[in-house]
Amino acid sequence: MTLNHDDWGKVARMMSKRSLWMVHFCTGCGAMEMPPVMTSRYDMERFGMHAMATPRQADVFLVTGYLAVKTLKRVVQVYEQMRDPKYVIGFGSCTINGGMYWDSYNTIKDLSKYIPVDVYIAGCMPRPEAIIDSFLKLMDMIDKGEAIGWKKYHKYYDQYKRNQRMAYSYRLDEVEDIKEDDAK
Repeated sequence: MTLNHDDWGKVARMMSKRSLWMVHFCTGCGAMEMPPVMTSRYDMERFGMHAMATPRQADVFLVTGYLAVKTLKRVVQVYEQMRDPKYVIGFGSCTINGGMYWDSYNTIKDLSKYIPVDVYIAGCMPRPEAIIDSFLKLMDMIDKGEAIGWKKYHKYYDQYKRNQRMAYSYRLDEVEDIKEDDAK
């Protein structure tokens, strides 16, 4: 039996979905929900998830809590240090719309305008059950070949970089949505 390119892609996705190593960037209260997910009650390691110390070893980037312009620089730097394929999970209201800091001049309100986010977890702060559920959703997306944020980052790199430059110069009102064409 000979495997073609598509078959090897399926095998690779099947294996990578069961060994998700993560690095987390805890900028606020999101860090409080991570330890319970790692303990015996929820035991995320049974799903093949494990925390890593450096971005070069990680597959999943967890961004928890609010982001200021200053921390966005670090988030982008960590994201770009990760190897492909890489996935991003945005925790809580802060990564979606700025959370309770939504009206601050310095708050990043939509993380997906600066790096691609594969899964968002709603809530302030999400419960451990929601975190586990988001990982299961990400695993399903990887298995189906739908978790392709890292490919979008390469394809629309200029748009992401433009938005990052606008944010770094505090011109947040000039940040635009990433305009994707229909081709993948």
